[in-house]
Amino acid sequence: MDKLLIKGGVSLQGEIRIAGAKNSALPILASTLLTHETVQVCNLPHLFDITTMIELLGCMGVEPVIDEKLNVEVNSSTIKHFSAPYELVKTMRASILVLGPLLARYGEAEVALPGGCAIGSRPVNLHISALQEMGADIVVEDGYIKASVDGRLKGAHIFMDIVTVTGTENVMMAATLADGVTIIENAAREPEVVDLANCLVKMGAIISGQGSDTLTITGVQELFGCSYSVMPDRIETGTYLIAAAATRGHIKVKDTRPDILEAVLSKLEQAGADIKVGDNWIELNMHGKRPKSVSLRTAPYPAFPTDMQAQFTALNAVADGTGSITETVFENRFMHVHEMNRMGADIAVEGNTVIVKGVDTLKGAPVMATDLRASASLIIAGLVSENETIVDRIYHIDRGYECIEEKLQLLGATIRRVPS
Repeated sequence: MDKLLIKGGVSLQGEIRIAGAKNSALPILASTLLTHETVQVCNLPHLFDITTMIELLGCMGVEPVIDEKLNVEVNSSTIKHFSAPYELVKTMRASILVLGPLLARYGEAEVALPGGCAIGSRPVNLHISALQEMGADIVVEDGYIKASVDGRLKGAHIFMDIVTVTGTENVMMAATLADGVTIIENAAREPEVVDLANCLVKMGAIISGQGSDTLTITGVQELFGCSYSVMPDRIETGTYLIAAAATRGHIKVKDTRPDILEAVLSKLEQAGADIKVGDNWIELNMHGKRPKSVSLRTAPYPAFPTDMQAQFTALNAVADGTGSITETVFENRFMHVHEMNRMGADIAVEGNTVIVKGVDTLKGAPVMATDLRASASLIIAGLVSENETIVDRIYHIDRGYECIEEKLQLLGATIRRVPS
């Protein structure tokens, strides 16, 4: 198992390109099951989770074709099985996204209960109850969700008890081929949900309300092939901007979308960053100054994203002042705090809030990543530390960041991957 070795003390400087969004790419790959025609998915990030989803399609008998630019062509007409096995699902929760498409297109699906990140309970019961409202017969036994429907799913009026991104995506995909109109209330508004809706519309689906909390989907008889390019990854964008702010640096990120990062950019400006934006780029300059502490509260989009909370904790750790960060989305998301305190941070956990008193500098130490975004925050902590930091269990980071050490090296960081 690899580790990352980081020598801190360098201000990040330079330009990098942002990859496609993992959280868009995964549902879009699952949506290829909704048609017998070929769908080409472009701008996929080179990530372990993407490989897992392609493998999952492969084990059902679909044979994705990958070209030299890493665009993937999927034609699901060769499908033989309608089952997502535990061996693959346990490594990636997003495997549940094949449930809706399989049920809508083939009338049956068997998906193992998911594994993935250890960041608290993310119930799949909302997916199940919504599909049952659309006429599916579903039982959960032997660790599998076993679903079937006689004929087509039926349009339904569905109210989501909790805002759920994958739940909204699963039901939206299922509804595209259902008989009649489906209305999803309290739907997730995340840009990645909008991206999936836009791809489905390109395939011939009839969807309105994407980006709002009420989605209306009118079922059609069939969907068609198309070519679709995945949106840029806003969390990757934010992570590099925060790393630059923490290290008092000056960077430009390209191939990104400032319009979906307003909550993050406003907090970076509060921290003292000078930010300029264009259509597809963001430039951040700290002018060599120490960041100021910020306080924030996570909530579903368009509010501050939970996936950026750990990175801001790292920035606050070396900022001037005291900041509080409140997590309202997941209940088990402060596992990076203990590791940062071992590096000399002054962070106290009080319920679902952390109070961070900025210190002048952190000290390098061996630390262990516990989930995807926590590992990103430990890398940022390593970049602002004296001495060397070794981050263990970096398979977490490989699930969500494409070539993170190469991109940081391009910005001047002293970081390399070493075998255990």
